Amino acid sequence: MDNPGTHVEHAVEHCLEVAATWLAWDGRPAVSEDGDRVYTPHKAVRRIADHLVDHLAEVESLLAGVPTEPDHWHGSLVTVDADWSRFSELDLDEARQRLRRLGRTFALRLAAAGPDEWDAPRGESWTLREIADHLTGIRWYADQVGRL
Repeated sequence: MDNPGTHVEHAVEHCLEVAATWLAWDGRPAVSEDGDRVYTPHKAVRRIADHLVDHLAEVESLLAGVPTEPDHWHGSLVTVDADWSRFSELDLDEARQRLRRLGRTFALRLAAAGPDEWDAPRGESWTLREIADHLTGIRWYADQVGRL
C-alpha cells in the first residue's frame, strides 16, 4: 500500500522548489488569492512548518488516544516582524533542512503506524489518511508567494 505520508513529502518538495526562486524577492508582500492576507517568503515557510508540526502532533495524539493540543496559532492572520526579512541562501538551506525533516517524520510516523491505522475511524477527528491529504495543501502557502 502507498503510505499517504509520502504525498506530504512530495508537497514539501514542491514548496522547496518554489522557495528556491525566492532569493529574488524584492521585499514586497504577495496578496493571497482570497485577498485577505499577505505573504512573504519567511511567512510562507513559517506557515508550512507550523502546519506540519500541528498535524504531526495531532497524529501522535490520535494514535496515543489522548486529546489533541488545542489550536491557538495566530496562523496566517498575522505577519510577524521576522517575516519581512530578506530571504537569503542560508534561509533557503535552513528551510530545506527543517521542512524535509518534518515531512519525512510525518511519512515515517504513518509508516510506523501501518496501513491498518491509516483509515481507522477517529471519532470526530479525521483519519490519518485524511490528515495527510489535508497536509498536501501546504503547497498553497508557497504558491501564494509564487515563483519569483
